[in-house]
Amino acid sequence: MRWDALTWEGVRDLRAGGMDMVILPVGSTEQHGPHLPLMVDTLFAEQVALAVSDNTGVPVLPALPYGCALGHTRFWPGTISLSPETLSKVLEEILEDVIAYGFTRILILSGHVTNAAPQRVALERLRSRHHGLQIAQKHLMDASPRTLAAYLADAEDFHANVAETALMMELAPETVRHDRLFDDPDRTKDLVFSYAVPFTSEAGHTGRPTEATPEMGREIWEMLVADWTDIVQRALVETPPISR
Repeated sequence: MRWDALTWEGVRDLRAGGMDMVILPVGSTEQHGPHLPLMVDTLFAEQVALAVSDNTGVPVLPALPYGCALGHTRFWPGTISLSPETLSKVLEEILEDVIAYGFTRILILSGHVTNAAPQRVALERLRSRHHGLQIAQKHLMDASPRTLAAYLADAEDFHANVAETALMMELAPETVRHDRLFDDPDRTKDLVFSYAVPFTSEAGHTGRPTEATPEMGREIWEMLVADWTDIVQRALVETPPISR
């Protein structure tokens, strides 16, 4: 159920019917090595959110295609990044309207790892202003131990790795450049400092994307949808441990 495909009466009727939750997919427009397109993180967040909506009836806000991707720098052309402050403020302003319409259960579902800190700042500010607001910010891979294991199978500092490549083979196979597939190891183990991507990757990706298959992508996709559906179904009826 796409929020932006509803009329204002549709939004009103959703809330009047008892629906008080929304999902906000947040992605990024950033390089994903020479073999994947810039839209990877946005596509994943939006498609998982829409599939979960089909299973639960929770409306999905328009996906935000820009995230905080400063670590990718401009070394490889294509990445468009918001600052952490801007992303946090954009999320706040989007969700203030949503809250005003009576939707007080909010899941910010991100396809990009370094959106986490700005999302957390937005969460803290919104929660402090709205008593009783139920809000969470999560990365797609955090649905369950099995989804986390799938994402990190070939690289803890994953990016355009086997999991993401396989998912693209399932969701948008025409965008995968098979002639540009090659592996690049994770070089971040045991490092003290955090480095921008050009200092840890030869071509912008990490892991073993050459091992990706459409069948693997379908398996990860089905896990993501099933496990996020379970989380959202629980979220729809969750109450605070202590009532104030």
